[in-house]
Amino acid sequence: MGNLYLIRHGQASFGADDYDVLSAVGERQSQALGEHLAQLGLRLDRCIAGSLRRQQDTARLALHAMSGHGCPVPAVETDPAFNEFDADGVIRTLLPGLLPDEPEALHILRNGTTNRSEFQRLFALMVQRWHDGQHPDDGLESWAAFTARVQGGLQRVLQRAGSGENIAIFTSGGTIAALLHLVTRITPSQAFALNWQIINTSLSQLKFRGSDVTLASFNSQAHVQLLRAPELITYR
Repeated sequence: MGNLYLIRHGQASFGADDYDVLSAVGERQSQALGEHLAQLGLRLDRCIAGSLRRQQDTARLALHAMSGHGCPVPAVETDPAFNEFDADGVIRTLLPGLLPDEPEALHILRNGTTNRSEFQRLFALMVQRWHDGQHPDDGLESWAAFTARVQGGLQRVLQRAGSGENIAIFTSGGTIAALLHLVTRITPSQAFALNWQIINTSLSQLKFRGSDVTLASFNSQAHVQLLRAPELITYR
């Protein structure tokens, strides 16, 4: 059987003008992951990343660390199918309908770095309404369209995969949630309940034979736990 390693990007710049940039912690997480994979002796046959900067940079830093430990590494292929869903679009579209029940929502969302728990609570509410289809049809990528996009990316990977190959996919939490939904048939709500637990640069493993895919492990944090550096365990 072959292996698909789903890797969430390193910590991005939450609250900054450009979220899609790895923080200093995100860079350390990415390097730690690559060093850990090298120590495990994992040989990657292919590496795929979404087109978002945080996904590409996580792949680049992890592979560079592996190479620095003498591991041969493949070139990074890009497939936007593994990009995250449009979180900003979800907020813009769903926020007006949330305000009657949550009058402080706009203030909380604008000050997310100082209201992290409340930001997460409101964001989770909006995501639930999004995947339940409770939003205007204003051009926002729907949950159904998002999962279809992710499924297309998975099918392309499997169609090109050789027997027994090890393939890394550098992606995002929502994309991993969609893949869990597609592979295990859990509900969207259950998938996102797991999504909120996925740490930055965690490793989830799928095993495949042909087009058959099963979940082998989820959200491994060994590479940061072994460093005994709790500051490297982040969720956003």
